[in-house]
Amino acid sequence: MHESPATDALSLYERVLGASYSQLPTAVQRFHRLAGHTVLTGWVQTQAPSSLPARLLAFCLGTPRRAGSGPLSFELDASAEAECWTRHFPTRTMTSRMRLVAGKIQEKLGAARLTFGLSVDDGRLRMELEGLRFMGLPCPRWLMPQVVAEETGKDDQLHFRVAAGVPLLGTVAAYDGHLDLGPVQASS
Repeated sequence: MHESPATDALSLYERVLGASYSQLPTAVQRFHRLAGHTVLTGWVQTQAPSSLPARLLAFCLGTPRRAGSGPLSFELDASAEAECWTRHFPTRTMTSRMRLVAGKIQEKLGAARLTFGLSVDDGRLRMELEGLRFMGLPCPRWLMPQVVAEETGKDDQLHFRVAAGVPLLGTVAAYDGHLDLGPVQASS
């Protein structure tokens, strides 16, 4: 496992959260300090989009389009400047790229660029959607997705829950599960 030093090269998440980073469970801190190329495994449960238009949007974003559960393989390529997350769900592979923009996490996911603020609430890392551009166009407030994205941890497991719904379309993406943090398989 490659973990960046606490003071030399802070992770994107450490830089956004500042002092409140230390309020996160150890497993969440450990996950967000991983650097280089790391492969983690775990378990995931996915939900299908709730309508045909939601399935089409899920296709554009690269999110899972079928309900199911099974093993999850997660590849992380992380540096102090950017992170690439590749999630190998049982029925789909989803890749997103994160970077720091104006003190926020910006995630590129398919045709979308999402901007998130981070907070720590009752031992949970919460990602709060603050902006969205789809195919380069800003999303109007009335159409802004409602997103739940949170992480918590216990022992050597990172637990996550993500759900995104769009007004009039319903659920576009929803999945939850965990990643096992130890032993971590690292490669160069």
